[in-house]
Amino acid sequence: MSKPVEIKEAQFEESVLKAATPVLVDFWAPWCGPCLMVSPVVEELAEEYDGKMGFVKINVDDSPRIASQYGIMSIPTLIIFKDGAPVSNIVGFRPKDELKKSLEEAL
Repeated sequence: MSKPVEIKEAQFEESVLKAATPVLVDFWAPWCGPCLMVSPVVEELAEEYDGKMGFVKINVDDSPRIASQYGIMSIPTLIIFKDGAPVSNIVGFRPKDELKKSLEEAL
């Protein structure tokens, strides 16, 4: 069973930019209602795509530099990184089917 891993700025390069597989990064905050709604969907996808794609969470309050670097203006924002570069950007709550489509495109 795979779950999204909470990372800090210091782990971003190794966990996301240098990852061997695509990685979905969930930019969130504990006070964000829509973030709490999207979290279980991301957890389900992490289980379904275990081994094919990585899943990490970054709390924007704890890691403001990374959030700023990628232009995070609203949360939740999900960015899929492949080969160290963002390839898909999803802002706000989206249905699971829509998220799966973005994941499949990145694979």
